[in-house]
Amino acid sequence: MAVARYALARLAGLVGTLWVTSLLVFGATHAAPGSPEEFLLRGRAPTPEALAVVRTQYHLDEPLIEQYLRWAGGVLTGDFGRSLQFRQDVAGLIGARLTTTMWLVGYSALLIVVVGLMVGIVGALRPGPLDRTLLVGTTVAAATPSFVAVIGLSAVFSVGLGLLPAYGNGEGFAGRLTHLTLPAVALALGTIGLLARVTRSAMLAELSRDHVEVARGRGLPGHAVIRRHVLRNAAGPITAITGLIIAGTFVTTAVVEIGFGLSGLGSLLVQSVIAKDFPVVQAVCLLVVVAFVLVNLLVDLVGPLLDPRVGSTWAKRGPR
Repeated sequence: MAVARYALARLAGLVGTLWVTSLLVFGATHAAPGSPEEFLLRGRAPTPEALAVVRTQYHLDEPLIEQYLRWAGGVLTGDFGRSLQFRQDVAGLIGARLTTTMWLVGYSALLIVVVGLMVGIVGALRPGPLDRTLLVGTTVAAATPSFVAVIGLSAVFSVGLGLLPAYGNGEGFAGRLTHLTLPAVALALGTIGLLARVTRSAMLAELSRDHVEVARGRGLPGHAVIRRHVLRNAAGPITAITGLIIAGTFVTTAVVEIGFGLSGLGSLLVQSVIAKDFPVVQAVCLLVVVAFVLVNLLVDLVGPLLDPRVGSTWAKRGPR
């Protein structure tokens, strides 16, 4: 019951967050310099009559609050409006690009979790030269911006060695996997270093606990001590930072998609911002916020399964 109440509270918070976000996104796009009419008219000097027709067609002549209510009502029914630059429904436009972005985010999330956890665990369990080497490597990785990783990976593995393609989405499973390898590594590189350092710190903190020493003194095998008393107790902070990292990849895909010529949501967002394509900008920003909040909600709900102490804390609170 405590978990159910918490989940309902978080869902209510999700609704409130999305509502505030929709206000901010809608207001920010209209507060930006320029106007959609400038893009639609392609720099021509229109007559007042032509300008009035364009504004009426796209409801730009209505008060801002009416424009927001019209847009929000459409969003609730799955209608994000019509793109100004592509002349098609925003929902269909996003649907065509969503697959590439989800592939990229999923691939990079897999790399982040597998490599980040492995490096952090090995560093914590193998002190000495290996740990110091991994610590230096993760520090460099965490400090490497995505655009630098894009340039370096393209120059070495595509241009220099010719091992992997550096442009396009690819076709089929194998083609997508090949074309998205370098983008996924570029997107995951910095966060792999961050997760590895957090994992190492959490593991070292648990290894120094008294109950770990007691378990070892009782003769428990080393792997059992690590699994039952170290990894399980360190899972809380590791899971929390993993959720934030994976959710954050939705925001940083734009740089990687443009750098590798991928037709995903990130590159679509940049094109739409340049073209003042308000409906597309609003829809993509809102979807990114939804993904970010949902990932963090999932992490919060998984927390009690990994650390029973969290669930017992909820149960002790009782109804509010």
